[in-house]
Amino acid sequence: MLVEDTDSLALDKQKWHYIDIVVDRLIIRGDTEPNRVTESVETALREGEGVLTVGREGEDDQVFSEQFACVACGISLPEIEPRTFSFNSPHGACSTCTGLGYQLEVDPSLVIQNRSLSLLEGAIVPWARSGAANAWYASMMEAVATENDFSPRVPVRELTDEQVNIVLYGAGKQQVKVRHRTGRGRTYTWNTAYEGVIPNLQRRYRDTESDHTRGEIERYMAQRACRSCEGARLRPEALGVLVCGRNIMEVTGLTIGEGLHWVADVAATLTAREMVIADQILKEIDGRLHFLDSIGLDYVTMSRTARTLSGGEAQRVRLATQIGSGLTGVLYVCDEPTVGLHPHDDHRLIGTLTRLRDMGNTVIVVEHDDAMMRAADHIVDLGPGAGEHGGKIVATGNVAEVMANEASLTGAYLSGRKRIPVPEERRPGNGKSIAVTGARENNLQGIDVEFPLGLLGCVTGVSGSGKSTLVYDILYKRLAQAVAQGRDRPGDHDEITGIEHIDKVVNIDQSPIGRTPRSNPATYTGAFTPIRELFATLPEARIRGYKPGRFSFNVKGGRCEACQGEGYIQIEMQFLPDVTVPCEICQGRRYNREALEVTLRDQSIADVLAMTVETALDFFWNYSRIRSKLETLRDVGLGYIRLGQPATTLSGGEAQRVKLSTELSRRATGRTLYLLDEPTTGLSFEDCAALLRVLHRLVDHGNSVLLIEHNLDLIKNADWIIDLGPGAGNRGGNLLAFGTPETLAQVEESHTGRYLRNALGVEAQVGVAD
Repeated sequence: MLVEDTDSLALDKQKWHYIDIVVDRLIIRGDTEPNRVTESVETALREGEGVLTVGREGEDDQVFSEQFACVACGISLPEIEPRTFSFNSPHGACSTCTGLGYQLEVDPSLVIQNRSLSLLEGAIVPWARSGAANAWYASMMEAVATENDFSPRVPVRELTDEQVNIVLYGAGKQQVKVRHRTGRGRTYTWNTAYEGVIPNLQRRYRDTESDHTRGEIERYMAQRACRSCEGARLRPEALGVLVCGRNIMEVTGLTIGEGLHWVADVAATLTAREMVIADQILKEIDGRLHFLDSIGLDYVTMSRTARTLSGGEAQRVRLATQIGSGLTGVLYVCDEPTVGLHPHDDHRLIGTLTRLRDMGNTVIVVEHDDAMMRAADHIVDLGPGAGEHGGKIVATGNVAEVMANEASLTGAYLSGRKRIPVPEERRPGNGKSIAVTGARENNLQGIDVEFPLGLLGCVTGVSGSGKSTLVYDILYKRLAQAVAQGRDRPGDHDEITGIEHIDKVVNIDQSPIGRTPRSNPATYTGAFTPIRELFATLPEARIRGYKPGRFSFNVKGGRCEACQGEGYIQIEMQFLPDVTVPCEICQGRRYNREALEVTLRDQSIADVLAMTVETALDFFWNYSRIRSKLETLRDVGLGYIRLGQPATTLSGGEAQRVKLSTELSRRATGRTLYLLDEPTTGLSFEDCAALLRVLHRLVDHGNSVLLIEHNLDLIKNADWIIDLGPGAGNRGGNLLAFGTPETLAQVEESHTGRYLRNALGVEAQVGVAD
């Protein structure tokens, strides 16, 4: 309003008042001076602290603001900048989950794992402990059951959902009368509020300062999508910014292939003025996505976390970065880039490496893949064996020259002089199976899959078709919950039947057998225990009163105290990387002088740890407890590794075979299911043949083995194949075919089947065992 007489203006000083000041009145005509309008607007914004109102005769007022705020309610937004869209920055991250997208919450399925138990029999796992605490919780459960008219002595599965929810979540701080009998025979009664198992655990987890208590409660917690951002990781202001109807998390949730289409759609939608702004940005995005697409990663979503990428996928992402850099004269070294890659996708990776070469670079690839070796310009073959049996250049030249070299084991497999044969017959299985119904986690399309038991099974399909999701996220996690009290929540599915046919599930992956140099093949396989016991029975040890612990480098007594049994000393170099040097006292032998004076046929305990498996097998041939464990290490092709070789120096393939040998040395139950994810990673043709012999032994003992594999030599040796596809990402997730390798080879729409047809060749006539 226009203020003309300030004396007549009476305002209540006890209240806030907002006064409109009329800055200007004007009629817009053709001769109206632009400067007057500009000056009026500037004055109004200055006096109104960034807000002005324009009133037009006969129309509603319009409010304008130069601030990032709603003119109606005044809610302000921070200035939009790149960090607004980063969940790694506090300016963009969801304030509830700090940008993680998930929170740890107590999972009811982990709190009650066995619904055939009653409340008083320990169905509530966090409260099923011994001692006075268990008695107190039992009294509490009995009081809750009495108050709500149900029995705490019947199996939980017989209770109604409402009754189970009262136990888990309470009933609004319901007062219950607890009668608790102490160990001295006294009985106390008092009223207390029952908050529920899950609120109790959540409160204790939130309030405690004890890492031990937190760790214990975390055993019953699972990751759940954040309720504030629903897993989007960003604050609402960032998610409210849309480009062609999509926010940034919706865009990054697309696969690489879908992202390319989105960029094209955006470019087609923008006006000429908008394209001036967005042109360079869209070109940059399009170029980077094309690099990723060209190396076979079109099925990977842009928002996928790095830890979920396989080694090969992560390596190919780095390759795409290098291609985009446009550098020349660079030496690139790639260690097995075909890891996790189906033969159908090999040509795309080979094409990418060829492009790097043609740009003027040198590319060196450490690889066992047949197609990659055949595409190489020059091959250097090392051998002839592994470990101390290798280290020599056996053959060099192009693929034809290596194939013609009689001394090259690689050349023998490439030329066909040596080959991994197809088995003479396929096992029929034991007639039992485990069935997954309605699998729909990630890209799985609600499929029903049956896994026959008692045979060597294989899950195949192109990279990203849903194999790991089916086998590990759904099958393994559910079986682990049922038979091993696993706490990981399985992927989305309807039901898994047939679990009663197995009593154990073992996941044999390529993770290290130990995180420190103290772990080694001898300790992991259990061979070191009988070795130490043998040394403790020697006359010299008995005279001195040495026990088996004296020959352990992990405890005081026989170990070198200067390095505490590690054999080396780590020297801190302040601003430089730490340096590891052999211990000056024990010279890397780990033991003190007294322990090393006890010898078996002139060999001390340190000498034994320095032996290879093959040497140790001859040395301990007459000691059956030791020999049986060493034989399994030799059988899996690890005769060259040393008993005391630190676990940190073993490759992924070697670690996996050490685990396999440990399982082989155990007494077979005949009802164990072994799961292996691409066990041929890092293995040569000869190593694959040794691995196959071990897997067949596991099955011959009555167990079941299920592989996820791209290697055709292993696929053609399977008794039963489950093929997923046909493509990757949202183009996959369907059950294409199942049956013997010969059956799969006849399925035209299966990429695996087409390659398998060539691998089987004339050997395709294989019978099924009666």
